[in-house]
Amino acid sequence: MIITNTEIIPNRQVTEILDICRGSTVRARSIGRDIFAGFKNIVGGEISEYTKLQAQSREEALQRMIADAERVGADAVLNIRFTTSTIMQGASEVLAYGTAVKLA
Repeated sequence: MIITNTEIIPNRQVTEILDICRGSTVRARSIGRDIFAGFKNIVGGEISEYTKLQAQSREEALQRMIADAERVGADAVLNIRFTTSTIMQGASEVLAYGTAVKLA
C-alpha cells in the first residue's frame, strides 16, 4: 500500500478513485500523565508523555485508515491528512484521511 500526501505518484497512473478512506482514534489523558505534565509545566520543557501519546494516536489512526483503504481494494492512498478535535475535556480525536485509489 502506497501512502502519500501528494496528489500523484511518480511513474504511476491513477486508474480509479475508489472512496475517501479514514481512520480515527479518541484518546484521553491519564492522571499519571497529568501529574507529570504539571511538574513539567513548572520547570518547562517538552512533555514527553503527551508527545508519545500523540504519536501513538497518529499511528493508530493511520493504520485504521490503511485498513479502510484495503477494505475497498485500494493500491494507494493519496492526499493523506491528519486532523485533531477535542471531544471533551481531556479527550481528543485524531483523524487520518485520504483518497483511496487504484493504480496502473
